[in-house]
Amino acid sequence: MKSAAIAVVIVLGTAALSYPAEQTIAGQISDSACNRKHESGAENVPTPPDADCTLDCVRGGSTFVLVTADKIYQIANQDLAALKTHAGHKVKMTGELKGDSLTVSKIEMQ
Repeated sequence: MKSAAIAVVIVLGTAALSYPAEQTIAGQISDSACNRKHESGAENVPTPPDADCTLDCVRGGSTFVLVTADKIYQIANQDLAALKTHAGHKVKMTGELKGDSLTVSKIEMQ
């Protein structure tokens, strides 16, 4: 009986380890070309707002990223519609984090 209980604890513990808990990270949605700093790149051309620059760069082939004070997270699910809605905004993203890649399940405005 004791060994059966131990086996159940081991199986449940292993199952819990194989499903990482979701985390919430606060930052700003940007793009992989600009990361922390949006600039027009052209002389005498004003820098567009963060949202416009991010969307333009993503249309040009960059990917969405989440920029925090000390790290830049890659967004695994680039097709998430809320990324376009909140481009350039300060947000809280909830999702599964693997290394520096975040699979987003929820985005909230900060």
